Amino acid sequence: MSQPLLEARELVKHYGSVEALRGASFSAHPGEVVALIGDNGAGKSTLVKCLSGVEQPDSGSIEVAGKPVTLDSPGAARSHGIETAYQDLAVAPDLDPAANLFLGREIRRGGLLGKLGMLDKPAMRTRAAEQFEKFGVTLQNLDVPIGSLSGGQRQSVAVARSVAWADKLVFMDEPTAALGVVQRERVLDVIRRVRDSGIAVVLISHNMPEVLSVADRVEVLRLGRRVARLRAADATLEDLVGAMTGALSTEDES
Repeated sequence: MSQPLLEARELVKHYGSVEALRGASFSAHPGEVVALIGDNGAGKSTLVKCLSGVEQPDSGSIEVAGKPVTLDSPGAARSHGIETAYQDLAVAPDLDPAANLFLGREIRRGGLLGKLGMLDKPAMRTRAAEQFEKFGVTLQNLDVPIGSLSGGQRQSVAVARSVAWADKLVFMDEPTAALGVVQRERVLDVIRRVRDSGIAVVLISHNMPEVLSVADRVEVLRLGRRVARLRAADATLEDLVGAMTGALSTEDES
């Protein structure tokens, strides 16, 4: 297998007397969907926070493309091409999809108008439409507030926004939570398109059938450590549950 795009080794993180990560390791490769699974309290959220710059580990190392990095803020992670699509979407419901795509990264108009804070809305709309088309996000109207769209469409916009700025890797935290079957499939298709574009996707999910349907690999955390790495094509639901509960433990990859 190729060199990992993102690799964490032996991360330890304490919150007071609670040891959330106990030497956790993780890796993601270019152009793959790797699922990160584990029971509640396994350390998934803490690991993702450390890898996206929200939290800093007490010890351990993180590498991007084989080079040691310090991800001491979300901005530092973004500077390495790492973005995160959070479960709560973090969208502005009163703004349209294009404005949400450029939220915090707005394009200003040229000259004096730009210096006065005027936005180049036509340019933002054009680039947003290109981004949505690239990843198969179908929106009938780009002028309506995103809050009026369906759950699947809002989630697809949130995913597309993360991917628009991620040139290496994007974390997706429960991207299909509370979605119906059709909407879930739409979001999963976006994830596949992101992977096929060469960007690594880290999928955090409790939905095991969904994991097996979209992931290339699965890494399992239990009690703050990685206890298994599995090829999704060779794994079963029983394998995933066994790894999460401790009945199966393997660090081997074929």
